[in-house]
Amino acid sequence: MDPKVGVGVFVLNAAGKFLIGKRKGSLGAGTWGLPGGHLDFGEFFETCAARETLEETGLKIQDVRFLTATNSILKAENKHYITIFMGAVCEDGAEPQVIEPNRCEGWEWISWDELRAYGEEQIKAGDGFEGRRFFSPLLGLFEQRPDFRV
Repeated sequence: MDPKVGVGVFVLNAAGKFLIGKRKGSLGAGTWGLPGGHLDFGEFFETCAARETLEETGLKIQDVRFLTATNSILKAENKHYITIFMGAVCEDGAEPQVIEPNRCEGWEWISWDELRAYGEEQIKAGDGFEGRRFFSPLLGLFEQRPDFRV
């Protein structure tokens, strides 16, 4: 099976926090991840980031930019993803909505330090981790790009 391309968006608010949501009903159900989704044929990364963020959260983003990419092989699901991580900002005071309740339980804002601490804790604990679990491409970011910072 050929790799698929996913786009994850670090949406930054005026308070300097990023948006994460609890996934449900799809790949990675029960884990926390960034807004995003599959790159459509012929679509630019920036366009995909803005489209997916709007579709999932109702937030309009700006200053969309490429940050990094990771390679995720999800053995249990027999899937291979290249994840393009993008960064963007949302309007001051804008709050996310659960637009796709079949795919997301809810959104919350989290600081970069909190995000990194959760990721590192999950990596260290491995399969026995019982805290907030991250969607594998987001976890892969911390494993594959340990010096990455938004």
